[in-house]
Amino acid sequence: MRLKDKVVIVTGAAGGIGLAIVDVFVKEGAKVLAADLKQEAVDQAIAQFGDRASGIAVDVTSSDSVKAMVNAAVDRFGTLDVIINNAGISNPKPLLDDDLLSNFQLITKVNQFGVLHGIIHGSKKLIELNKPGVIINTSSIYATSAAELSFSYNVSKAAVSMMTKSAALELAPYNIRVVAVAPGRVNTPMLQPLKDMGLWDHVRKEQMRAKYTESTEIANVMAFLASDESNCINATTVATEDGYLSFKYPLVSSKN
Repeated sequence: MRLKDKVVIVTGAAGGIGLAIVDVFVKEGAKVLAADLKQEAVDQAIAQFGDRASGIAVDVTSSDSVKAMVNAAVDRFGTLDVIINNAGISNPKPLLDDDLLSNFQLITKVNQFGVLHGIIHGSKKLIELNKPGVIINTSSIYATSAAELSFSYNVSKAAVSMMTKSAALELAPYNIRVVAVAPGRVNTPMLQPLKDMGLWDHVRKEQMRAKYTESTEIANVMAFLASDESNCINATTVATEDGYLSFKYPLVSSKN
C-alpha cells in the first residue's frame, strides 16, 4: 500500500471526487480526516470506512475553521502528511447576469480562499511537526480554457493553479511539495446542470474517447501524487481530462 499510515486531510469529502479520494486513500493504507460543510453529511458518507476515516465539519471560507480542521487531524491521528484542498462549487451564470458579482464573490470564497486557507494552515502544521509533506489542490480544465456561463469558476480555478506554483516555490525549502490536479468532464453531481440543459451527450464528446471520467480515476492520480513515487513532481497542475485540452470537438461525425 503506497500510502500506508499516512495521515491525510480531504475537504469536500461528502461526495463526488472528494468521497472517491477518501475511498482510494483508505484502500492505499492512509488514515483520513474527511471534511465537509455539514457534519451529518460527511459522517454518513464515510461510515463505510470504519476507524480509518474520521469526519469533521469545516467551512473552508473561514481561516479559523480550516486551522481547527488541521489541528483536529493531528489530535485524532497523531501527525499529518497530506492536505487535499478539494472543496469547490460551481454556479453557471452568463457574464452579464445581474447577479454575477455576488456569484463571483461566493465562488471566490470557496474555491480560492478555501485553497489558500488549506495551504497556509496545512504547511504551517507540517513545518511545526518538522516533517515533509504534500499539498494537493483541485484545479480544473477551466483554469486554462474559457467556457460559457463559467466566468467566476474559470477565474477561481486559474487562481488555484497559480497558488499551486507560488506556494510550491516558497515551501520547497521545507521539503513540502505542492501540486494540483485539473479534472475534465467528471461524472459527478456538479455536472447536473448540463443534463438540465440537454447538453450531457454533447459534453461527453468533448473528451478524446467521448466518455466521462469517473471520480475514482481522479482519486487514483491524487494517490500517486501523494505518494513517495511522485517525489519529482512539484509545482505543476496535472491534467486529468482524457485529452480535453488537446483537441477541438470533431467537425466530422465519429463512431462515438
